[in-house]
Amino acid sequence: MDPLLLSRWQFAITTIYHFFLVPLTLGLSILVAIFESRYVATGNETYKRLTKFWGKIFLINFAAGVVTGIVQEFHFGMNWSGYARFMGDIFGAPLAIEALLAFYMESTFIGLWVFGWDKLSKKMHLAAAWLVAIGSSISAFWILIANSFMQNPVGYAIENGRAVMTSFLALVTNPNLPYQFLHVLAAGITTAGFVVLGFSAWHLLKDKKGDIEFFQIAFKWAAAYALIGAVMVGLVGDAHGKYLGKHQPMKIAAAEAIWDTADPADFVVVAAIDEEAGKNGFEIRVPNALSFLLYNRFTGEVKGLNELQEEAKAQYGDGNYIPPVALTFWSFRIMVGVGTLMVLLAFLAVVRPKVKFLNKSPLFLKALFLAMVLPYLASTFGWILTEEARQPWIVYGLQKVEEAVSPNLSAGTVLFSLILFTVLLGATVAVTGWLMYKYGTSDPKAEKAAEY
Repeated sequence: MDPLLLSRWQFAITTIYHFFLVPLTLGLSILVAIFESRYVATGNETYKRLTKFWGKIFLINFAAGVVTGIVQEFHFGMNWSGYARFMGDIFGAPLAIEALLAFYMESTFIGLWVFGWDKLSKKMHLAAAWLVAIGSSISAFWILIANSFMQNPVGYAIENGRAVMTSFLALVTNPNLPYQFLHVLAAGITTAGFVVLGFSAWHLLKDKKGDIEFFQIAFKWAAAYALIGAVMVGLVGDAHGKYLGKHQPMKIAAAEAIWDTADPADFVVVAAIDEEAGKNGFEIRVPNALSFLLYNRFTGEVKGLNELQEEAKAQYGDGNYIPPVALTFWSFRIMVGVGTLMVLLAFLAVVRPKVKFLNKSPLFLKALFLAMVLPYLASTFGWILTEEARQPWIVYGLQKVEEAVSPNLSAGTVLFSLILFTVLLGATVAVTGWLMYKYGTSDPKAEKAAEY
């Protein structure tokens, strides 16, 4: 057993567990604040009930997200001390700011929001709700500053074998950052929209007398929210792809399984990928479509993996610089396919009141309840794509993954912690899902006015 491989599995599994929780927390904090804004603006008690009802789901995810996120911090010292030594001067700054500014801000105002219903004025309580939402977004922003450096290093110098920050401004204005942040924010909005939409559909299916209006309002807001988020994901993803085509062509070539340089380049819809031979077997292609996606015209060179490999060897020395092509290729297609399906479902949910068939169809409501899993699939495969397509680098062009692992790790130690974290964090996520289901399908009429 290889400690490096086990460490990669451990970090991947804990990251995926953590990211099951983050998008919903990010998106639902904003939607809950919107509901409370409507309550304060109109005085309609239904919006107060909506705020409290969906606020419970937010609080459950926030608590579980904190637990899974803290575990990740320990990995840097236990499994990735080579990375910590090399990147500590740069990576530590945004993480420290995230904890001291965003996390403490978010946690403080969550406390005021939870316990301040009968103690704060309406406007002060609403301000706490929005500060929670802003804190969630700021937290994601600083974490993505660190990740964007790993994707596109800027504002640094190498001194004594370590990366040292030379420009904090360059770090926070990394050109890769807006794409990553907006993509994650849009994913959070989409996730929250589909979760609220799914549970609202469940209640509308049950057709409980007295609950219909409550969940029809939630359904209407969630449908629009999910559609906005899903469309944003697509638009930002398209812009990010164009950026990567210029600045990280190896990632694009791997995601599209393009082995040989072409001008114009076809879009490969599906392929039987042979990574050992460096070619594809069976393919379905759309002529010139990849050039159009990258350059908005049906001409334009897309460098292939074989040429990019030779360029990387000339720049960095001998080695294999091609990412896992099959995993990257199919992760991208799953992400895009699921995202397209979400746009369609959210659009149908928006027009449902005006379409008689959809309005009367229990099958559509059942589909929306099951569709709650879709944003989680898209987010998971999106992160797999983002991180795997950067391989073999942990910091692009500066440090390889094999150089980042702790030097004195034993395989047995990592295997033990891998099993332990997989079981414990898996149980945490499972309990979180069960609590979400319990509260999401509960009767809102039974909620007391100030209960949390």
